[in-house]
Amino acid sequence: MRQAGKVVDGLWYLGREESGIYLMEGSSSSALISGGMSWIVPHVVSQVKEFQIDLKRIKKLLILHAHFDHLGVVPFFKRLLPDIKIFASKEALKILNNEAKLDTINRFSRDTAAEFGQSSVFGDFDLDWNSEIEINVVAEGDVLELGNLSLEIIETPGHSFCSISAYSPELKALFPSDSGGIPFKDAIIPSGNANYSMYQESLAKLNALEVHYFCADHCGYVTGDEARQFIKRTITAAQDFRNLVERVYRRTGSLEKTVKRLVSLAAAARPDYFLPSSILESVYREMVRHIAGDLP
Repeated sequence: MRQAGKVVDGLWYLGREESGIYLMEGSSSSALISGGMSWIVPHVVSQVKEFQIDLKRIKKLLILHAHFDHLGVVPFFKRLLPDIKIFASKEALKILNNEAKLDTINRFSRDTAAEFGQSSVFGDFDLDWNSEIEINVVAEGDVLELGNLSLEIIETPGHSFCSISAYSPELKALFPSDSGGIPFKDAIIPSGNANYSMYQESLAKLNALEVHYFCADHCGYVTGDEARQFIKRTITAAQDFRNLVERVYRRTGSLEKTVKRLVSLAAAARPDYFLPSSILESVYREMVRHIAGDLP
C-alpha cells in the first residue's frame, strides 16, 4: 500500500509514496520509525491531524540509517517535541556529528525538494540538521519498549555501513529501510550502496524472520503472502542485479561506462523514480565499484 493510513492496529504509515515513515502505538508510548525526506513534513502534519494521532505519546524516534532521504522529519519532530529521544546506530552517530556531512545532508534534502517542486517547505518549517540534535546509540539485540509492543534492533549493513533494521515480534512487522529492497511498483529495487556483498548477507539474515508486514521507507508497505516472500524475492533481485553489473562491466571494462549504461537502463525502465538522476548515478557508482572489485 502506498497511501498513508493504518497498517494494522498499533501501526500507521505516514508521508507520501515516494517517502514515508511509520508510527507504532504501544500501550505505554509511541515511536516514530525512520525519518523520510524533509519535504514530506507538511503531509505528515496534516495526516497526524486527520488520523487524530496523539503527539504527546510519541517518546522515541528511530533512525534506520543516516542517508538524507531517511532523516528529513527528525529535526522537525525534535524541535516540536523536545523530550523525544532519537535513536540510531553508532556509525550513524559518527555521520550526524560531522558538520561537513550534515551540510551535505541539508543540501541533498533541498535539492530533492526542488526536484519535486517542494522547495517552499524549507521556508515554512525548520528542517535543517545540526550536530546539537542528541542521538542515543542502539545496536544488535537492543529493544525499544512501548508497552505491549516492542522493536528489536538488527544490524543490517550493506546499503550503508550505518544501516539497522527494526522488527516487532508482536506484529511480525519488519522495518528494514533500504536494507530490505524497495517495492517500486511491480519491481523490487536492490540497493547495496556501500558494500554489495554485505548487503546480500544482511538480506540472508532478515530472511530468517517471520514477516506479516514489510514496511519500506520508499513506496509504502506490503502485507500477507507478498510480505512473507518479499525478502526472498529481494535476494533473487539482488543477485540478478549483481549479475547484470558483472556482465556490463566485463563488456565495457570501465567503471564510468558501466555506471552510465546502468543509469540509462534504470531511467528507461523507471522514468518516475523518486531519486534525481545525479544522485542515482552516485549510488550506482558505489555499487559498481564494489561489485567490479570482487571480480576475479
